[in-house]
Amino acid sequence: MSNLVAQEFFDDCSPAPAPAEAPAAPPASPPPKRFRGRLAAAVLALAVAGGTGSGALAATLIEHSTPTVAAASTTSGTTSTTSTSTQSSTTAESVYKQVSPGVVTITAAVDGGRGQVGQATGSGIVLDTKGDILTNDHVIAGGTQIQVTFSDGTSANATLVGSNAGADLAVLRVSVPASSLHPVTLGNSSNVQIGDSVYAIGSPFGLSGSLSEGIVSNLNQTGSAPNGGTMNGLLQTDAAINPGNSGGPLVNAQGQVIGINNSIESPVDGNVGVGFAIPINQVTQVLSSLEGGSNV
Repeated sequence: MSNLVAQEFFDDCSPAPAPAEAPAAPPASPPPKRFRGRLAAAVLALAVAGGTGSGALAATLIEHSTPTVAAASTTSGTTSTTSTSTQSSTTAESVYKQVSPGVVTITAAVDGGRGQVGQATGSGIVLDTKGDILTNDHVIAGGTQIQVTFSDGTSANATLVGSNAGADLAVLRVSVPASSLHPVTLGNSSNVQIGDSVYAIGSPFGLSGSLSEGIVSNLNQTGSAPNGGTMNGLLQTDAAINPGNSGGPLVNAQGQVIGINNSIESPVDGNVGVGFAIPINQVTQVLSSLEGGSNV
């Protein structure tokens, strides 16, 4: 992932003093401070949110001006803002407590070339108490020694049951006690609307159990499948999705999985607020064949 190079400076302009011949004139109010930052980034590229990606360097300029301080907010306005913030935090906390026990981290040994062995890291969800785990196909494609780590830190070896590269989905199976498995609840992606609150849970950069919050930014987007095909109907979100989130859930405010995070569009192979998830209704259309051992 490309390193970010930032150059920042402040411009503080002091007001000129009032002329001596006009002492009665009030002093001019100082202008607000202005912040400018230059940020080096990579050229726009579609990167799998658990795989690799690269791009040539480009530059963009971000300028932020601190606004003049407005009149003090009324008590009622302050109360309203605090109430909204508390409600949002409560919802996020509730969703996380409900869903995170059913989210896992997946690692797989992969051929790094020249006799080197690398490691792919992604996320997944527990489907049932039989030990079935759903993830993206690109997380485990070509991988060996697949391991699943649960939210409590325990790990188990996994075997590949079925995969579909065109749908970018795969089902793994682990042999652990049913009491260690916490299946998530699958929702209905047909009910999803632009503006809906959503939450992504997964292992970005290997940081297991991470939560990010956003909204559904768009519907019916198009992306590329690992086999070179086209994926249609994707959900777009501004919830932070980074490498390692692949295969993890996109969840609604009721704690239901409405999508499987699978890719990002970013100039730096990291989150810039444009992430994509496979709608859960598309997932359920192929799920039974994957659990039955289909590999296409």
